[in-house]
Amino acid sequence: MSVRSVVGSSGVRALCAVFGGALILSGCTTNTEGSGDEVAKVEVSEVAEIAGKLPEDIERAGKLVIGVNVPYQPNEYKDASGKIVGFDVDLMNAVTAVLGIEAEYVESAFEKIIPAIQAGTYDVGMSSITDSEEREKQVDFTTYFNAGIQWAQQTGKPVDPDNACGLRVAVQATTVEHTDEVPAKSDKCVAEGKAPIDIKAFDEQSAATNALVQGQVDAMSADSPVTAYAVKQSDGKIELAGPVFDSAPYGWAVEKGSPLAAALQAAVNHLIQNGQYKEITENWGVQEGAITESVINGAVS
Repeated sequence: MSVRSVVGSSGVRALCAVFGGALILSGCTTNTEGSGDEVAKVEVSEVAEIAGKLPEDIERAGKLVIGVNVPYQPNEYKDASGKIVGFDVDLMNAVTAVLGIEAEYVESAFEKIIPAIQAGTYDVGMSSITDSEEREKQVDFTTYFNAGIQWAQQTGKPVDPDNACGLRVAVQATTVEHTDEVPAKSDKCVAEGKAPIDIKAFDEQSAATNALVQGQVDAMSADSPVTAYAVKQSDGKIELAGPVFDSAPYGWAVEKGSPLAAALQAAVNHLIQNGQYKEITENWGVQEGAITESVINGAVS
């Protein structure tokens, strides 16, 4: 998947990218998923000063090789034609347009993305990855969004995220919810002499959501935009359980010490300043997590 270059009469190269609620990129054409949502278009131009920050090898290649795990709607998932789409994809396409290069998305298991960055297999890891102090020991992050954690429950069957002892809770394997958040809650249950939480880890977020919809678990914990989207798509079968908590930044992972982090940061901040970042978040309904400035390694814990 890539953006295509078009040359206007002025001779200035612009990269045309289509951003919207359920779409794929195909040059400057419009495409939608089965929802029939209108697709918004944002014209994103290359900025030579920012493009000049790219590492020489990436500039020569003319592309970023990006490892991504799907499905994790609405951030990254496959549309009906099998192409990887989503909020993360739209924003990265805008960023690569600013940088004057293309984005090549390679599907990967979530837990393999950071090791592949370290090995040089991917230039960037992009999969709703929480920028944490532990992960910063392995890679650098360019932040682009703020997400918290939010639980969901079956409609009419209330669950308290702070008192879920003995309940079955679905998570996606290797996410922060799986490795930190729900285990900490379970440990607290045990310390209080209560039954631990029965953590059900699934390889894909869609499977975790489906388990809740079908009543195979009592609750689900996921990143706030993912939970909100799952509830919206469930036809009333599931609902939010409690507020958003533990907000933290998402970041794009790059090799430790790579100047690519600063190039991505400059591109994101350019899009924030000119309003196109805001447009992209609003197209996907995730504007509550919009940031006002991208930073490198912005972990809060």
